[in-house]
Amino acid sequence: MERLGRLTGKYKLAILTVWIIAIIIFAIFAIKLPTVLSGNGFEFDGEYNETRAILEQDFAHPESTILLLFEKEPGVEQTEWKNYINDTFSRLENYGAASSLTSPFEGQGMIKDNYAYGVISFDADAGSLSDEINELETRLKDHDGMTVKLTGEPVIVKDLNEASQKDLAKAEMIGLPIALIVLILAFGSLVAASIPLIIGIVSILTAMGIMYFFSYTADLSIFILNIVPMIGLALSIDFALLMINRYKEELKKHSVEDSIAITVATAGRSIIFSALCVFIGLSGLLFIQIDIFQNVALGGMAVVFVSALCAITFLPAFLSLLGERINRFTILKPGRNQGGGWYKFARFVMKHPVIMMLAAFTILLLFLFPAREMKLVIPGTDSLPANYGSRVAYETFRKQFQPEGRRDYQKVTIVLESDGNMNETDNLNKALSIISELENDSLVDSVESFFSAAGFSSAKEYNQFQFSSSGTGEQKHQLQALEDYYISGDKMMIDVFLKADEHSGKAREWVSEWAEKDFELETSFGGHIKFEQEIFDEIYEKAPYGLLLIFISTFIILMFAFRSLLIPIKAILMNILSLSSTFGIVVYIFQQGHFGMEPVDIALILPVFVFSLVFGLSMDYEVFLISRIQEYYLETKDNSKATILGLTTTSKIITSAAAIMIVVTGAFAFTGVMPVKQLGVGIAIAIFIDATIIRMVLVPSLMKLLGDWNWWFFGKGKTTVQNES
Repeated sequence: MERLGRLTGKYKLAILTVWIIAIIIFAIFAIKLPTVLSGNGFEFDGEYNETRAILEQDFAHPESTILLLFEKEPGVEQTEWKNYINDTFSRLENYGAASSLTSPFEGQGMIKDNYAYGVISFDADAGSLSDEINELETRLKDHDGMTVKLTGEPVIVKDLNEASQKDLAKAEMIGLPIALIVLILAFGSLVAASIPLIIGIVSILTAMGIMYFFSYTADLSIFILNIVPMIGLALSIDFALLMINRYKEELKKHSVEDSIAITVATAGRSIIFSALCVFIGLSGLLFIQIDIFQNVALGGMAVVFVSALCAITFLPAFLSLLGERINRFTILKPGRNQGGGWYKFARFVMKHPVIMMLAAFTILLLFLFPAREMKLVIPGTDSLPANYGSRVAYETFRKQFQPEGRRDYQKVTIVLESDGNMNETDNLNKALSIISELENDSLVDSVESFFSAAGFSSAKEYNQFQFSSSGTGEQKHQLQALEDYYISGDKMMIDVFLKADEHSGKAREWVSEWAEKDFELETSFGGHIKFEQEIFDEIYEKAPYGLLLIFISTFIILMFAFRSLLIPIKAILMNILSLSSTFGIVVYIFQQGHFGMEPVDIALILPVFVFSLVFGLSMDYEVFLISRIQEYYLETKDNSKATILGLTTTSKIITSAAAIMIVVTGAFAFTGVMPVKQLGVGIAIAIFIDATIIRMVLVPSLMKLLGDWNWWFFGKGKTTVQNES
């Protein structure tokens, strides 16, 4: 690392030139990144997708649909209302992007009081219809107390993309100026304070440019636009803060060249270990085969790698070029008694380790208590800000046209498949047997099938009507239409409506149990409940593998970094406790509706992402602090003195780093996309707890109580380690 530091100083111009070229190239692709993002990322290759493909291929279900929600004021005449709807659809007749148009007058139950809805179907993925939606909006007009609004998955996906971009800009407008103020307070000079922001921007642009190329091999979620900058800005500023702080310290005693070499050898080493912890923490998400987790893992790992590489190559070269000019434009001069307050605090903690440890544990356990009630849901329409037209229209549509117990979120679609034609009597009887079994289930509200729609109770009754001459031509035509809708060759579709609430664990258990049953006909289960069941099962099944990877890898990295067994064990256990407390606070704020928040369930991504991200990010502070304590311990061979000195010298930098990370991630609390808001608040709270209660109180308390045993490493005893030092 020292040789690397000297090389970056010697070849600074060449290194900076290469970086500038790379930044320009990747920035071009970073600008294009929003154009290749789509959907919320909850895609999983399971039975739900297989059933959806069957419905599209065999039953002509569209790949995606847009709803036109019409609304009129009570005083508007029915004739005027009818003409307005017809005129709207006449303007859409030559709208070639759609595979079909369905007017409210063409279906049953599509007009109700002052509302009506039409359907536009597409043979294209919901996330790829942005241009089509823009064109569609130009064809729609409100008129004299009558309005029409667009909603449905494609419109909601488009709005989420736009909201995410606005949120990113808003968070940057809030976070960056405050981060600059924190940096000025930390360094005192404008030059030193501005460098971490430059490093942050460089890292984000490069990482987002890299992510653009991943779009050729993977479907990228719109949440990438928020999560990558959130991680990248916070982490890269933290890394730069550590490097610059150490460089300024060394510059007081050494030449520029020596200062760069020492900084890279010490702070650079800490950054590599920190980055490894974060990198591995994010890699644990790769076990979960769901697009959004894969996306965040790839994006996060890319930005961590770029941030670390930038910190140990671009930044030293830049600092070498600046030399002593890093102290130019000084606004705040450091006080003579700098660190005095931290020294007193450190001594106080070390004098009362048991009391301070018990106080910290008590606070964390109180925070943890609400986490027991956490209710997790997959982000849906309610991810959008409440004032977005597509969300308002969708909620109105559900209220008016999907009464309780009959909503799509409570529907399970089952496709039955037989050996021969489904119209055969034997196969119809088998289907009826399955339907009867479903209807007798206590959680089933109703079953819609060909038999219920046609009014037949048996296959015999259906055959008698089909071959009799008693039915009219219109009745025969209606029967054929029902057959075409519910039956296709060897397959039959049925819809099961459950009594369970939306996003209910009971509903997921029900569909999981029924999907595993053996029937006389092959079954394929679909619908939103099946979709949620597969997502939850995948996370619950695979997340433990990711956690195991994180725990084992973190333990090994810290063990070899500090040549200690107890330090990595303590770090892992304290991180688990602090993160569990964070989840309790998040539940208190969002789910229980405190601090002016409307009660809302917790996004399923939050606990997984916060754990994976913060477990690694919080190791920054562990590495920063313990690295310095270790330096003093090897020098003084006195654990208590080393802990006090380490805490004193790193407290300001850890506090500043945490403040910046809290500001950058906490700024997303003022955004509108709910999962991103929850994620930003969750990370900010976790970092605050880690940098205060954990790092400033628990770590030194336990370091004092365990004494020289902190540095025990396998067969080497405490004394041996000291002598070797």
